[in-house]
Amino acid sequence: MDYRQSGVDIDAGNETVKRIRSLARGTYTPGVLSDIGSFGGLFALDPTQFREPVLVSSADGVGTKLKVAFLTGKHDTIGADLVNHCVNDILVQGAVPLFFLDYLATGRLSPDVAEQVVTGVARACRENGCALIGGETAEMPGFYADGEYDIGGFIVGAVEKASIIDGRRIVAGDVLIGLPSTGLHTNGYSLARKVLFDVAGLAPATYVDELGASVGAALLETHRSYLPVIRPLLGSGRVKGMAHITGGGITENLPRVLPDGCAADIERRAWSVPPIFSLIQRWGGISDSEMLRAFNMGIGLIVVCSAADAVAVLGALREAGEPQAVIIGHVGPGAGTVQYR
Repeated sequence: MDYRQSGVDIDAGNETVKRIRSLARGTYTPGVLSDIGSFGGLFALDPTQFREPVLVSSADGVGTKLKVAFLTGKHDTIGADLVNHCVNDILVQGAVPLFFLDYLATGRLSPDVAEQVVTGVARACRENGCALIGGETAEMPGFYADGEYDIGGFIVGAVEKASIIDGRRIVAGDVLIGLPSTGLHTNGYSLARKVLFDVAGLAPATYVDELGASVGAALLETHRSYLPVIRPLLGSGRVKGMAHITGGGITENLPRVLPDGCAADIERRAWSVPPIFSLIQRWGGISDSEMLRAFNMGIGLIVVCSAADAVAVLGALREAGEPQAVIIGHVGPGAGTVQYR
């Protein structure tokens, strides 16, 4: 026997690396000192960019949104979901991305599918000014079903130590500004798929007037990066805290940035909930509280600032290309909870 007969195609792996190398090189920034294929990625931090740099790192995946990609055969957005999610996770602490690594594992390696996935990774890295400096592609027959894969991402960014955003300055009376999401982003898909495909009996190709798109297209809307609109505010001192609204929704993510003695009051009528969430709730008979814990409900990022700075922050967001940012509530005294009105 040989390795191919056991299910691992070394030639397919080599072809995949060959395709990925050119995609990765298109993301390189001046700090990159190595090439794809090295045992480790080398990156030199620009000494002129920071006086006292603090590295910020995060790792994440895409979750069962991948199942929608498998059903539709569309794989070129999944990589961007991954990168943007990781970018947002370090952005809320004031960090800008430096470099990114990915891990793609599958049962039977398809260079075409891998290229589509990494095309999305590379595109989002370029858009975020983040270098794709390495990763791993693993073929594990018998571990994943044919045609399926999993992908994880690892990001490292940096922030000036004096400009770290950690929520410590948040006090009662501060304002909560919500920035719109582009849909489910990368959370809540197990529940969404159960409702839309199993309960409602829809197919990915089913066109729904209320969505103005097919179910598959609506579910594959790319997880948005908030870096372009938040970057002008970094270092301004106006942002006291930020929360990336991922798994757990506003209910569980906003308290992560609230200091002791503070709670959040949210006005649910302050923004319009996108149709995809209304459909899931209606067809699944899901309670309001469960929806608010499972999904972002149309708010992908929350910025906390003082009431005196709210107009300036909203103005900066609009100038940066975010006209739909809106005040969705305020901080009050309490024990780290979120109340909805």
